[in-house]
Amino acid sequence: MPRIALFAGSFDPITNGHLDVVASAARLADRLVLAVGVHPGKAPLFSADERLAMLGEICGPLGRTAGCEVACTTFGDLVVSAARRAGATILIRGVRDAADFDYEMQMAGMNAAMAPEVQTVFLPASPAVRPITATLVRQIASMGGDVSAFVPAQVAARLKQKFAKA
Repeated sequence: MPRIALFAGSFDPITNGHLDVVASAARLADRLVLAVGVHPGKAPLFSADERLAMLGEICGPLGRTAGCEVACTTFGDLVVSAARRAGATILIRGVRDAADFDYEMQMAGMNAAMAPEVQTVFLPASPAVRPITATLVRQIASMGGDVSAFVPAQVAARLKQKFAKA
């Protein structure tokens, strides 16, 4: 039976922190589903299609290197519902610090109550990427700052394009 894991997030944009977690998760699963959360109350910088394209382009090679199939999808409901649709029995959550861990423990408890067949696995971020958040990356990029140390080159170029239009 293949091990299927789901890693959900906004990925707006994908950061080197996300890539760190994806690389670790790809070593744990046979199939890794990257699920982009789409919520009507939020106004992301990149459309769902743009985020899916970036994920596929950047994370596909990471998966192949680890011998893991990477698939990308969107979801607008509960993450456990997305996991069930994907056939995932593992939920991947990246944690950077104690605050992340406390929040993620609460989420893991609620998810376990709703879907006991889905196990949450916490993957600690590598020290070099712990301070990176998509929110900070967007803020820096919107003010003309250099985000190349925080995101893959393709994402840095897309951010530059996005804010040049603004």
